[in-house]
Amino acid sequence: MARYHTLGQIPRKRHTQFRKPDGTLYSEQVFGEEGFSGLQSILYHAHPPTQVGEYEFLKDVRPQAHDDEGLRHRHITTQSLKPSGDPVNGRVTLLFNEDVSIGICLPSEPMNYFYKNADGDDLLFVHEGKGALETMFGTIPYTEGDYLVIPRGTIYRIVASTPETRMLVVEARSTIESPKRYRNQYGQLLEHSPYCERDIRVPAELAYHDEAGKYEVRIKARGKLNAYYYDFHPLDVVGWDGYLYPWAFNIGDFEPITGSLHQPPPTHQTFQGNNFVVCSFVPRMLDYHPDAIPVPYNHSNLDSDELMYYVNGNYAARKGIEKGSMTLHPSGIPHGPQPGTVEASIGAKRTEEMAVMLDTFRPLRLTKEGARLDDKSYPFSWRPKP
Repeated sequence: MARYHTLGQIPRKRHTQFRKPDGTLYSEQVFGEEGFSGLQSILYHAHPPTQVGEYEFLKDVRPQAHDDEGLRHRHITTQSLKPSGDPVNGRVTLLFNEDVSIGICLPSEPMNYFYKNADGDDLLFVHEGKGALETMFGTIPYTEGDYLVIPRGTIYRIVASTPETRMLVVEARSTIESPKRYRNQYGQLLEHSPYCERDIRVPAELAYHDEAGKYEVRIKARGKLNAYYYDFHPLDVVGWDGYLYPWAFNIGDFEPITGSLHQPPPTHQTFQGNNFVVCSFVPRMLDYHPDAIPVPYNHSNLDSDELMYYVNGNYAARKGIEKGSMTLHPSGIPHGPQPGTVEASIGAKRTEEMAVMLDTFRPLRLTKEGARLDDKSYPFSWRPKP
C-alpha cells in the first residue's frame, strides 16, 4: 500500500550519520522498486546487509509443466494433499504461466531458516491457521482469511501457532497492489473502493536482533534457490521508514459491491499484478431486481483464464465442489452455471459463499502435481442429469 509508515529508531535526515550506543554506525539500506523511481523504504541495520559468510546453490525451483494439457475445464481436488515440509519448501505449485505461480501449502514443520523471494511479490491467503509473519520490517500476526502481501526482496519467516495451516500461495513476477481504479492520483483509496486504509494491517512490532551465530537465508532468484549464511541474525533492523513493506488484509473486511442485476467479477477485484488480478467473493446480498437471476450467466473470457479457489460456504453455480477445490475455466471455451442451478437461484436473497479468484491474461499451465489432482469428469458436469 502506497502510504508512509515508520517503525523503530531512525535519524532525522536520511543518508546522515546514525550511530549505535557504542558509537559505531548503523548500516543504511535503501530498499526500492524501479531503480530509484518507484516505492522505497530505508532500513537501518546493525550489520551491513552485504556481509555474507557463506553461500551455496541449492536447486532449480522453476515449475515443470505437465505434457498432456488438452483444452478443457478442470477441477483440481486439493483435499487429498498431505501436510509436508515447512511454509516455504512445503509449497506445491499446481498452475503457472510467465507472470504467476499458484499453489497450496500445508506445512507440517517449522521454518528453521529465513526466506527471500527476489523474483516478485508473494501473496499468501491464509485459509486455515494462525501465527505470525516475521519480517525485517517487523511482525504481522495473521489469522484465517488474511491476505499477506510480501514485497519482493523482503526477508521473512512464517511462524505458525496452530497445528494445522493451509495457505493459497500466489508467487508473482511483479508487484501486487490495490487496483488502480480504486485510488486517486495520490494513492489514497477512494470512497467507492470495497476496502480502505483502516482495513490494512502493517508491521506494528519491530523485534530487533543483534545476536551472533550462523543464520540461513534462502533466496529465490531467476528461478533458482540459493542459501546465504550470515554471522548475525538477519532481522537486525533497528528502524525504518518509507512506502514499501509487507501488509495484511482480511477477506472478511472486503465490502461487496452489489446491484439489482448480477455484478461481474471486476466488482470483486481486490489486487492487481502484471497480467493478472485477484478477486474476493464474500457473503453478500444478492441481486434485487424482481426478475433477477442471481447466479452468473454463461460467459466466455476471450483473453483470460479464470481460476477459482473455494474457501467455504455453498457456491450456488457449481455442484460437486468442496472446500479447498480449484476450478480452472480457460479462455477459448465458455463456462457458466451447471444444470438446475439457474432455476434454484431465483428468489434467493443472500449467498454465504467465500472464494478467491485469479484471472490471468496469459494461459495457465498445469504442473505434474496439478495434473495428478485433476478431476477428469469435471468437463461433463454441465450435461443434464439422466
